[in-house]
Amino acid sequence: MTRWNQGRSTVDALIGSGRLEHVPASRQAAEAELVRARTHVGSARQLAATDPEGAYTLAYDAARRALAAVLQNQGLRATSRGGHLVVYEAVRAQLDPPLGSVLRPFNRMRARRNEVEYRSTEAPTVTPDEVAADLTKVEALIELAEKSIPNMPRY
Repeated sequence: MTRWNQGRSTVDALIGSGRLEHVPASRQAAEAELVRARTHVGSARQLAATDPEGAYTLAYDAARRALAAVLQNQGLRATSRGGHLVVYEAVRAQLDPPLGSVLRPFNRMRARRNEVEYRSTEAPTVTPDEVAADLTKVEALIELAEKSIPNMPRY
């Protein structure tokens, strides 16, 4: 089996801190997550005009599922201690470079989704245009996951 080296020290540290854990590696489960991610994108598109906040939450969840699928395929999963941020950290450590420009919007979207979900009174309202712009980024993340999964060895 090929050993994956890029990001290994980061992933090992995340496991050591209890933010990431080993689970049975499953290509089938990873692909099921990608199907759910694509379904969320379709639902978000349908809701964007009438419920932009709900659509944004679905779009973000689609992106999170895509990154989680990469880890599931490797036999890794975020713990409750790690949360959504560790999914991003673990995938970014392994794929940036060269794919940082595709991955980086996730962290911004995570912060924006938190504003939406746990509304700050100063947080601007989500607009349909914002949903549409970020759905393009989410689709790029899903495509990144689809292309990466077959090429990344188990952890």
